[in-house]
Formats: sequence, structure tokens, C-alpha cells
Amino acid sequence: MDRFWETKSLAEMNQKEWESLCDGCALCCLVKLEDDSGCVHYTSLVCDRLDLDTCRCTCYAKRHRLVKDCVSLSPEEVLSFDWLPRSCAYRTLAEGRSLESWHPLISGTPESVHEALISVKNKAIPVGSVHEEEHENYVIEWVEIQ
Repeated sequence: MDRFWETKSLAEMNQKEWESLCDGCALCCLVKLEDDSGCVHYTSLVCDRLDLDTCRCTCYAKRHRLVKDCVSLSPEEVLSFDWLPRSCAYRTLAEGRSLESWHPLISGTPESVHEALISVKNKAIPVGSVHEEEHENYVIEWVEIQ
């Protein structure tokens, strides 16, 4: 197995390598709320375009056109997105840490992220099913940011 992530920087990776770093946790698809102090809080609400069984976007190629808040991540910006969960492979590698054993590139299976209970699978509901005024009632503590 080519362990390209151990020999290349994020900026040196080609598009296929970059995309393969995504572990399929869908934590980035969770709705985040920012309080008056600038602190970001995750909710258990996810983008309506997320397939909750696979934790994959149903419109990945068009997501930025269809979802105005969908963030595009690049090697140059990874560390500036301080809301990325600590488990995120992009953040992990940008901080000089190693991928976890549950990461699909290590385990060889996309199911390992779900088996390790890292993903939003069975933990989230579509944001469209909850009135916007109620979003703060869905703030969660199980996503580790620090």
C-alpha cells in the first residue's frame, strides 16, 4: 500500500490523494453555531444533502453550488479552520500527527470510521427537519475540537 500521506505534504498531494484523506465521518456536515464570543458549537443536525446511512454527500460534485454554507477545504486553509474536529485527517496531518487505526486508508475499509463511532452515523438528523429557532437545542459535546 502506498502510504503517500507519510511522505507528501498536503500541498504536494494530487486530487485523488487529497480526496482519499476524507474518512467519511461527515462531522464537517454537522451544522455549527457560533456564539457571541466566537466559540463554535457543533449540533447533531446535518446538511439535508447528507446520506445518513453512508455518511456521504448525495451531491458531492455540485455541493458548493447547491449548499451555500458548504466549505471548500484546501491545503492552505486547513489550519485556519479551527472548527475542524481533532479526528479530521486533514487537520491531523496538517498538525504533524499520524492517521488513526480506524482511518479507512489504514484499516482498508470505509466501515472502520463507523465501527469506531467517529462518524455521525446513527447520531444525526437532517437540519431541514428542525425549525431554525430550535437549532441551539441540538448542541452536542461529543465532537472533539481541541
